[in-house]
Amino acid sequence: MIYRSSRVLGQFSCLLAFGLRSSPSAVARSTWYRYYIMNVNVERLPCKLHAVTDLETNDYSAVVLVASNLDNVKLAAASFFKVLSAQAKIDNTVEKEGALVALESGKGRLVFAPVHTSNDYDDVRSYAEAAAKGIQRALNAGATDALLAVVPDKKFKQAALVSVLGAYEALYLPLQYREAVPEKAQKITKLGLWVHGQATESIVKVAEGLESGRFVARDLGGGDPERMAAPKFAAYVKDLFNNTKVTVEIIDDIKIFEKEYPMFAAVNRAASVVERHRGRIIFLRYTGEGKITKTLLPVGKGITYDTGGADVKVGGHMAGMSRDKCGASNVVGFFQTLVKFAPKNIKAIGALAVCRNSIGEESYVADEIITSRAGVRMRIGNTDAEGRMAMTDLLCKLKEVALNETNPHLMTVATLTGHCCLAVGTYTAVIDNGPAKAEKFSSIIQAAGDRLGDMLEISTLRRDDYKFVRSPNDGDADLLQCNSKPSSQTARGHQFPMAFMVLASKLDEHGLNSEKPLKYSHFDIAGSSGNVPDTPTGAPILALAAYSFGELLE
Repeated sequence: MIYRSSRVLGQFSCLLAFGLRSSPSAVARSTWYRYYIMNVNVERLPCKLHAVTDLETNDYSAVVLVASNLDNVKLAAASFFKVLSAQAKIDNTVEKEGALVALESGKGRLVFAPVHTSNDYDDVRSYAEAAAKGIQRALNAGATDALLAVVPDKKFKQAALVSVLGAYEALYLPLQYREAVPEKAQKITKLGLWVHGQATESIVKVAEGLESGRFVARDLGGGDPERMAAPKFAAYVKDLFNNTKVTVEIIDDIKIFEKEYPMFAAVNRAASVVERHRGRIIFLRYTGEGKITKTLLPVGKGITYDTGGADVKVGGHMAGMSRDKCGASNVVGFFQTLVKFAPKNIKAIGALAVCRNSIGEESYVADEIITSRAGVRMRIGNTDAEGRMAMTDLLCKLKEVALNETNPHLMTVATLTGHCCLAVGTYTAVIDNGPAKAEKFSSIIQAAGDRLGDMLEISTLRRDDYKFVRSPNDGDADLLQCNSKPSSQTARGHQFPMAFMVLASKLDEHGLNSEKPLKYSHFDIAGSSGNVPDTPTGAPILALAAYSFGELLE
């Protein structure tokens, strides 16, 4: 069955989408119902952000001051400098580690959160980290609201914006906690913003728009294997984009999976016998006003839980695999930023492969021969390489769509390989095919991400990667889906999966020298997405937003 979003979805029908089909009294007693009623039309934010023009206001129980040193504080806020310099006379760590002091007025607290940017390798993330640390210190001291005051460094144009995003990250509460304890759904009641020498109102609007996307991604990516099983993931997305410029199409018919998306169907096979775990394919569509000049087509990996399948994860390596859906979650988050900023001249078509890689008698197994949507035969080498399987037929579908779109750029976003974590640590790895590399996409989006503290490392697709997955001596298959070793024990373990997706979707037919070249970039967020129990990061939402409509963020 295929569902398309309705602009008249009522509250009660939304509740039914979450499986609350009991009596009205039972529904009213549910914690989800209480949470939903309390938060109808929420902005998807930890709290509202308010522009403040008077730094001496007494409307907040704490002021969190983010600045690089006391000299800069003196230029921006003489009264704050006075109390901090007095504290520095008895505490040599004030400029290095910060301080908590009483405001001179006696009303409230002042938290000084110093930023360290003197080294060549320091970047704008120092502002986010200082703001987050300062907000947490204020919360620990008993603050119920806070004014974030930022004295930006000329070195970083977006220091104030990034500071707010850091504060918001510290204020996020997981979806399941908000549902279970709705009376504690916010850490603070309000957050104010004052910025030295800048127009605060515009920063507020941009910060709320970007954070709304990350908030959504955190809700979806951070949900446990049951709360964000595929049907509930789809219901959240359907509700999120109800009555917005993003349309939602949800496919749950196994027969459609088997006919049109056979690689996805293989991964979904074991989970499909459990109704609450059955997979969903979700398409998102946004069309901005005006003449379209570029079309973005991201595919997100949404493995709600990865057991490894028949090649089961052992030795404790299964823990944390509920985060294997962060690729799809972060694509949804990016579409939320499109809703908030409504950029003109942009079209976006997203595809989400949301399913569970379960163990069971219906599991797909190594040695199976599966034919992709594009007609490419592959031999399964490792069922724990399910992400590329789930995404490739959707990539092929969007390839078909892209051929009729304006300036299309295909993308995959996935927590794909452990090798990526070894190669680039906690950063996102981005890899271009020939047409994308010719336009220097990776370099451009890397620079865009740097401005907002959403860093990427550039990897390169080589001929070795294509050779690795081809099966010239296999009479039954064109490709080998994966070798039997973990990616972390395989040379070029985060590059060759992209080559597999290119060949299995026949994107190789649209290279630089073809009649219709198609740009394709792959984002491996295995290291950057955030591990359990840390807050999901939403990477690379900020980088994608800065690349796609950066002029709206200035």
